[in-house]
Amino acid sequence: MGTYLEINDTLQLNESQGFPVEVLNYERHQERPIQLEEVADQVFIFRKSSARIFHLDPVRIYLAQNIAGKWLFWGQVLIQSQHIEKQREANGSWDGESWQTSGTFIIKKLYTPEYQRAFTRHEAPAHKCFFTETKP
Repeated sequence: MGTYLEINDTLQLNESQGFPVEVLNYERHQERPIQLEEVADQVFIFRKSSARIFHLDPVRIYLAQNIAGKWLFWGQVLIQSQHIEKQREANGSWDGESWQTSGTFIIKKLYTPEYQRAFTRHEAPAHKCFFTETKP
């Protein structure tokens, strides 16, 4: 018997999971790079399916945006809180295996557009890299 628990060094989020699209916009970042001061002291909320543990502040976690299944790395965050709970149905029942992880983070470092491209190309799984074209 056991339980499946992931330990992650990357917080990969889409908009519905809590990626802060209101402050981190790729097109804007290309035209006028977003500065850390613009997001400093803001606490962001995330929610992920499954049970997972992220390293806690002061250890950095990479922040990746999931855009239609492609990963775009933005920089580093510090986890401020995390909570793992059973994912229950509306009637309160539990299927015996579904969990959800939620928490908060602050942004520690933002990559320049040039470094963002290089880091994403090197660190994203090849078939999930934002800068890789998908061939039919």
